[in-house]
Amino acid sequence: MTARRAVRNAWVTWGIVYRFLATPRWLGYAALTLVAATVMVFLGLWQLDRYHQRTDINNRIDAGGVATPVAIERVLPGPPAGTKGVGPAPAPAVTWTRVTATGHFDREHEVLIRGRTVDGSVGFEVVTPLVLSNGTAVLVDRGWVAPASGGALVAPAVPPAPGGEVTIDGRLHPPESRGTTPQTVERHLETRRITPRAMAEVMPYPLFNAYIGADKTQAGLSPVTPEKENALQNGGYVIQWWLFAAGALYGFYYVARKEARGPVEPREDKLAV
Repeated sequence: MTARRAVRNAWVTWGIVYRFLATPRWLGYAALTLVAATVMVFLGLWQLDRYHQRTDINNRIDAGGVATPVAIERVLPGPPAGTKGVGPAPAPAVTWTRVTATGHFDREHEVLIRGRTVDGSVGFEVVTPLVLSNGTAVLVDRGWVAPASGGALVAPAVPPAPGGEVTIDGRLHPPESRGTTPQTVERHLETRRITPRAMAEVMPYPLFNAYIGADKTQAGLSPVTPEKENALQNGGYVIQWWLFAAGALYGFYYVARKEARGPVEPREDKLAV
């Protein structure tokens, strides 16, 4: 028998044994398995994209820790002077860059950001607008302060921002999402998110659409260090989803092979018993 005939006979035998796969029921099983496996593969690809995004953020955070600060105007266009609102949002590639800005702090429009955690303690981050020479302003996160002992409705003791012209160095943070307009609480402004677009509604000048996390803080304020993204978690999800996809395909193969073998004949020694 030639090799070609042997291969042909093997295919004929396979077609006879597995002809049940062409029935509507098994075609439905196959379609369902392929759809499920495809969805799992794409979920893995989505998590792989998230892994790369988060890894890129972590790399920029590391690079910003040792980089020489540059003027904020060099990496982020500001808003037009004499208008309201905010300028353009920063491109992802420039977030977490170390920048510098020179101006004077506007203590009157300082905002406390409540519900912020540092070293396991919940308190406030102190955000003060730094007004530049052209009349625009950038929000500066000067640091974290513990809540007052009198409760959440009592304003904490916040060291006043330095007077006169100052130069601030720090990381360029992207705007936070889901921010709301700051409200007056006990004679100070307060909100939960650092969102320049929402905070600009109570400011008398336009804002940069990002904020600076100050490298150095005053006595009484704790530094707020950038938190790295958990990229390894996304990497684990990639492996998980792709293993699920492989498991679905193998499961179909296992059940189909079992069906092809037919019912298992009882062993004679067991019948004798």
